[in-house]
Amino acid sequence: MTTEHSALDSPAIKTTLARLHDAAKDDRWIFLRAAPAIIAGRLRGRSTLDAVKPFLKDAYIPISPDQGRFLYQTARLIDARTIVEFGTSFGISAIYLAAAAKANGGRFTGTELEPHKVAAARANLASAGLSDRAEVREGDALDTLKDLEGPIDLLLLDGWKDLYLPVLKMLLPNLKPGAVVFADNIFTFPKDLAPFVAFVRDRRNGFESMTLPLGAGLEYAVYLG
Repeated sequence: MTTEHSALDSPAIKTTLARLHDAAKDDRWIFLRAAPAIIAGRLRGRSTLDAVKPFLKDAYIPISPDQGRFLYQTARLIDARTIVEFGTSFGISAIYLAAAAKANGGRFTGTELEPHKVAAARANLASAGLSDRAEVREGDALDTLKDLEGPIDLLLLDGWKDLYLPVLKMLLPNLKPGAVVFADNIFTFPKDLAPFVAFVRDRRNGFESMTLPLGAGLEYAVYLG
C-alpha cells in the first residue's frame, strides 16, 4: 500500500487539482449574478436553493482543498474500497476520492446530471491519471445509483440538496457497517438540509453524526448498522 499523501503528491493529480481549484474561483461571479434573485426569492418566502438553482449549471461549487484532503485521508484511514459520490460536477472531489480508491485498490463511482459536467469530469479524471479506477455516470442519481453494488465504504453527498436524504435512504441497504457518509454545504443551505441532518442525527437510523467546520460545513456521519 502506498504511503499517506503519496497519491495526492502525484504530479498529474497535483497539476489537475491546482488548475480546477483556480478555475472554480470564477464561481464568485456566478453567485454575484444570482444575488438579486436570492434576495427577491427570500422576500417571497423561497429558499436560497430554489432561487439559486437556475444559475448553477456552469458553477463548479467545489469542495475546498482542506475538505478534499480530509476526504482523502478518511478514505485511506478506513481503507475504503467502494467510494460513491452524488453530485460530481467538474470532478474536483472525484479526484480526491478516486485517488484514495486507487491507493486502496478499490473503485470510485460518481454521478452527475449535467452532460457537459459529466464530460468535463471524465476528462479531468483522465488528466489526473485516475480513469482506470473511476467512472462518472450521467443522469439522475436516483436512477444511476439504484443498481449500485455494495457494500459502500464511503459516500459523499454534494448534489441537489433536496435529494441528499432520498439518495441516502436508497443507498442505505448498501452501506457497510463503519461506512462514512459526508454531506457538503450544511452551513450554506441549513433550511433545505434540515431533514437530512435530522435523519443522520437520529441514532435510531443507525448513525453517529456531527457537522465539521470545513468549507461550507461538512456533515460527518458514521453508519453503525
